[in-house]
Amino acid sequence: QHLRTFNRRMQDFPIRIESLSRFRSSAEQKKVVADIVVGKVEIAIGTHRLVSKDVKFKDLGLLVIDEEQRFGVSVKEKLKELRATVDVLTLTATPIPRTLQFSLMGVRDLSIIQTPPQNRQPIDTKIHVYNPQVIQRAIAGELARNGQVFFIHNRVQDIEEMAAKVQDEVPSAHIRVAHGQMKPAQLQKIVADFYRGKFDILVSTNIVENGIDIANANTMIINRADRFGLAELHQLRGRVGRSDRKGYCLLLTPPLNRISRDARKRLMALEEFSDLGSGFNIAMRDLDIRGAGNILGAEQSGYINDLGYEMYMRILEDAVRELNEEQGVASKEAPRRPEIEASVDVDVLALLEESYVVDSIERFNLYRRLSQAVTEAEIEEWERELRDRFGSLPESARNLSAAARMKLCASDAGLVHVAVRGNKMILHCPDKESEAGKAFYEEGGFEKLLSKLEVAVTSQFKVEKEKKRVKFVVMGVENLDDALKKLQSLIQDKPTLTPIEQ
Repeated sequence: QHLRTFNRRMQDFPIRIESLSRFRSSAEQKKVVADIVVGKVEIAIGTHRLVSKDVKFKDLGLLVIDEEQRFGVSVKEKLKELRATVDVLTLTATPIPRTLQFSLMGVRDLSIIQTPPQNRQPIDTKIHVYNPQVIQRAIAGELARNGQVFFIHNRVQDIEEMAAKVQDEVPSAHIRVAHGQMKPAQLQKIVADFYRGKFDILVSTNIVENGIDIANANTMIINRADRFGLAELHQLRGRVGRSDRKGYCLLLTPPLNRISRDARKRLMALEEFSDLGSGFNIAMRDLDIRGAGNILGAEQSGYINDLGYEMYMRILEDAVRELNEEQGVASKEAPRRPEIEASVDVDVLALLEESYVVDSIERFNLYRRLSQAVTEAEIEEWERELRDRFGSLPESARNLSAAARMKLCASDAGLVHVAVRGNKMILHCPDKESEAGKAFYEEGGFEKLLSKLEVAVTSQFKVEKEKKRVKFVVMGVENLDDALKKLQSLIQDKPTLTPIEQ
């Protein structure tokens, strides 16, 4: 299918395109491999046969991995080893947790295509307990509009028996069976006949999950949907509704009280996220259910609940930075994050409201970028982007930006927490017995802060001691901007704060 599309699009250019997979004879494969080695083939389209030892590329420049979730870590690493300087573009409707985590932490660039092709409609997704009458109604409805049906049954052992049951429900329908244990030529012929509309219902395993593009097939029935992964279900559902016709997906399960909690979560997520372009939402839910995986190892999912997300990310960032420093690799991060990362608590609304940034994923990305800002310039750039894309900053967004600046100032001053309550600003120093606290007190951080308070803060302040911590309470704080100015004045060699633009 890819080969056909590429040949059509490149027909006016002097480019040779070849495919390499088990669907080609040994002699054909041998000739294609030989031509790839000497550089006679400009574009090679293939399965993981392309990572076999006998395939050597003369001058590989771009590697495109389609349906990334179908490849294991070891295969993907082999693909990247084809050449150290190769550019890699990964395509998937539902990235696996490990890949998604790479993107969220900034190791890989992420682009999301949310705009569907013209005239596409969302797929109507329903969960049903297995019932022959439900199956009959769904198939009859599709055949009545001269369409075709996928019926997914993922057990080769009794797939013929299931096909017979389906035939009993719709005696007039023409049914064929397909699965991965068939000979390649036989399987290819069945799929080609279905593509040409020679029969009505294809009963198959999940072998049709990727790549099959049949515009006339717009109903999919998945038997024992509770046994499939979330990404797998989304990919299967994506085989229907690929034209301007409405698509339907029926998820058949045992009674919900007899399936696992995670299986229920997967099914509910698929039913909830049925809009076009919802693959990223599904991937985020999959990350939540399965965990992020081993970023530096081979596991593609795994739990991080024992550590907590923030702590896990901090440990991960530190580990990556240390490995880069050991190997002399320049870090992509500009300035290093302060060793103390202060928290800020304000008593005003500080957020991006839904009326300002409507899309929830976009809000998530903007929050993430702001939380990772380690310089004033990065916060200013974040504000400029908001104004450019969404218009003037409302008060809640300006408050959020001010809180982010306060966090930077407090971290630079060695403080662990800042709270603004009413007309007071409370500055919390680190615990004396912590590593950060020892450095803060022994290297003169406390004395510097105290002297700056005496000079820079004209309003009244007091020092309070709580067990192992000391805190400064600054009075006469008019608002959040005033609190920020006072806090900024405590940081030596910092420029005067410019007002936050609307």
